[in-house]
Amino acid sequence: MSHPNLIRLKKHVEQAVGQFLNQWPEGVGDGLYDPIHYLMQLRGKQLRAVMALSAAEAEGQHFSEAMPVALGVELFHNFTLMHDDIMDAAPIRRGKETVHVKWNENAAILSGDAMYTLSHIALSELNPSYVPAALKLFNRTALEVCLGQQSDMAFESRQNVRVDEYLEMIRLKTSVLVAASLALGAIAAGSSEERVKIWYELGEQLGLAFQMQDDLLDTFGGDAVGKQIGGDILSDKKTFLRIHAWENGDDAVRQTLRNWDGNRTDPVSKIEAVRSSMIQAGSDTAAKAVMTTQIDRAKACIDQLQLTEDHAEWFRYLASLVTQRDS
Repeated sequence: MSHPNLIRLKKHVEQAVGQFLNQWPEGVGDGLYDPIHYLMQLRGKQLRAVMALSAAEAEGQHFSEAMPVALGVELFHNFTLMHDDIMDAAPIRRGKETVHVKWNENAAILSGDAMYTLSHIALSELNPSYVPAALKLFNRTALEVCLGQQSDMAFESRQNVRVDEYLEMIRLKTSVLVAASLALGAIAAGSSEERVKIWYELGEQLGLAFQMQDDLLDTFGGDAVGKQIGGDILSDKKTFLRIHAWENGDDAVRQTLRNWDGNRTDPVSKIEAVRSSMIQAGSDTAAKAVMTTQIDRAKACIDQLQLTEDHAEWFRYLASLVTQRDS
């Protein structure tokens, strides 16, 4: 069962997104905004936006104070998904056609650019006293996400990617936005720099755990996750599982991975062979162990913030949600 806070805050996020995008309705601008409405209406869990609101509440402010940053991170996150799907040639997002498939790549690129701009417009509605600090963090985060995506693409042509390099890549590509969501919520609440840093660390560890679980779901999850299963394997992506298997597997494991690299003639057999090699190398177990460590560090940050029991329980729930999600 979903946590009452998740249901409550997600509802407020959905209402705010709808009201905000009504300023740029479908059918206007020769269809520029249509893909934005389409992607936003698919509605993921909206955890980043919910986290921003939750941090503001935990810092003693009404969630509405952080709604501008919640909208900003939600729009920015979906912008990155729209562009990532093009680069990954992904056919499915949240169980539906990706934007570049439903329209075309040019439409997805341009609507994504518009979405990025809208994220800044949303953020600008924050209390003016907090805009400079929020904008500095938001823009730094946006650049880091781009750096992470660039590293992810660069890894595709490298055989010798190390686990530590991969962890830094996912920190940039995924974790910093989760971290910024909590930190921005704290900034919107007028929190001290010291507390903002702890909120950031909490989000960073949650984001790392989130991506580790994402790797596991992509390789071992079922159809319920709403995305193409085995997509990382088919595209030869250097995930933690793939890198760990290469570093820790025996000669047979490495030969299997080498044989299937670049081979797309039999997708079903490729997924099964590479998945089996990962299990043989203990990569699935290793990924779960790393994820558990990250969650433990996140819980230590929750303790350090000395929140009320209700708020502490809620953030512990969010931490568990990362590792138990199925979509």
